[in-house]
Amino acid sequence: MTLLASVLLLTILAGLWRILRGPTSADRLLAMQLFGTTGAAFLLVLAFATDSPALIDAALVLALLAAVASAALVQYLRPRRRAARATDSTDGEQSR
Repeated sequence: MTLLASVLLLTILAGLWRILRGPTSADRLLAMQLFGTTGAAFLLVLAFATDSPALIDAALVLALLAAVASAALVQYLRPRRRAARATDSTDGEQSR
């Protein structure tokens, strides 16, 4: 049990390294997703070790929040080409 928890904590440290060092936004996004899944796994291991069902609920919430945060970050980092094209097409119609 202790070995598994140690491996999960090392995985979180590796994810922290990737968030700090980059080099791209995609790397940071995947590291953030790694935090959510590894954190949920760590909570599940801790719930099993301490026989605490509340930690299982916390792990499920953490996994859900990680998925929602990843989707939101993808939308935030998406290039804004569509908005620029829409603005250009409306400007073209007004100049005619």
